Amino acid sequence: MAVSRQRRRETIDALRAGTVPKRGLDLLAVGMDRFALAVDSELDSVRSGSGVLKAVRGEYGSGKTFFARWLQERAKRAGFAVAEVQISETETPLHRLETVYRRLMERLSTADQEQGAFRAIVDGWFFALEEDLLQENGGQQLEEAVLLERTNDLMEKRLASITKMAPAFAATLRAYRSALAEGNVAEAEALLAWVAGQPNVSASAKRRAGIKGDVDHFGALSFLQGLLVLLRDAGYAGLLVVLDEVETLQRVRGDIREKGLNALRQLIDEIYGGRFQGLYLLITGTPAFFTGPQGAQRLPPLSQRLHVEFGPDDKFDNPRAIQIRLRNFDMSGLNEVGRKVRDLFAEGSPAADRVHQLASDAYLEAFANTMVGALGGKVGLAPRLYLKKLVDVLDRIEQFPDFDPRKDYGLALADAELSLEERAVASLTGSAAFGVDDIKLKL
Repeated sequence: MAVSRQRRRETIDALRAGTVPKRGLDLLAVGMDRFALAVDSELDSVRSGSGVLKAVRGEYGSGKTFFARWLQERAKRAGFAVAEVQISETETPLHRLETVYRRLMERLSTADQEQGAFRAIVDGWFFALEEDLLQENGGQQLEEAVLLERTNDLMEKRLASITKMAPAFAATLRAYRSALAEGNVAEAEALLAWVAGQPNVSASAKRRAGIKGDVDHFGALSFLQGLLVLLRDAGYAGLLVVLDEVETLQRVRGDIREKGLNALRQLIDEIYGGRFQGLYLLITGTPAFFTGPQGAQRLPPLSQRLHVEFGPDDKFDNPRAIQIRLRNFDMSGLNEVGRKVRDLFAEGSPAADRVHQLASDAYLEAFANTMVGALGGKVGLAPRLYLKKLVDVLDRIEQFPDFDPRKDYGLALADAELSLEERAVASLTGSAAFGVDDIKLKL
């Protein structure tokens, strides 16, 4: 399958920076096939109005962020809106759901718009309401004032269940629509920002909608329900929300940890209680979070909901279970993803033949072995740095006709580019620098 120049460049650029690409994950995916049928079935269930919770566990380097973004791409292609929120003890603590909601709205994206997609969704929703009214009127145009009034009435009917719990949600959307009709764009945008959980919205905008204060913990949950209604009526299949790195809860103060764990338990119960129809919630964490004394085990009701019995052989793991585990990369997987990156790079390179010749399968295998050796034999920690360094080698092959990685490239790992986990194992080797003589080639 041909890959567009833009998609290829975005993927390679992200790897060059040592990060997981936002898009193009299917080009690099290794070992995801075993989950594809199960998650597609779950997305179909959410499309039909159910709610789903999926927990993904894996050690550092097992690909949790990769899995989350792979699923986001898959969901977008299926017509979902998606949002990824990094849980942080300082910036986005899990127990402050109003902050989680705000981050969610900031990162909301669709197949047509990367991040900041809320306004497009709202405008699309109003357009869908107008289309429904025109159809009811036999396709005849309505006067603008009549259309505005009847759209507001229809909006109230669609949001009736939400209005009972969060009347400010519908009131603010009504005021947003009114401000736009008057040409007051600044006030309209301020009102939409308030619905999205942003603080410091002007008092004049709030007075128009008859609202006060900011969106709080309980309001955030009701507003999330409102968002799901908007998405459904605007033609989206649902919403996928990723809460990444929930294991950070283990590092916070005891009372804060308890609140965060309880917030997660509350979300799970309300998803399966039918409150969040059309929501697929994915959480990621390390095994220690799910089974350790400072994680989910501290709140038995949460631990019971997330518990899955894993056997010794992961090939028999149930991908439909509420919790799934990712296996760490082995050398076979590392070599496979290296070949995928090499081939993707060569596809758009004017030096494709040299790329394939100098970055042969044998060289990639030797390079991978050397990287793993530099990281104390920890294959699971190698993918990020391996792919970053590999793209560096490929760049040099493409740009310098006389460059030969066998003679002219020495693998070096600087402390500044290593994570804490990588630095810890690299230090065990006694050195973070490796010369070309350390790369053993099969000749």
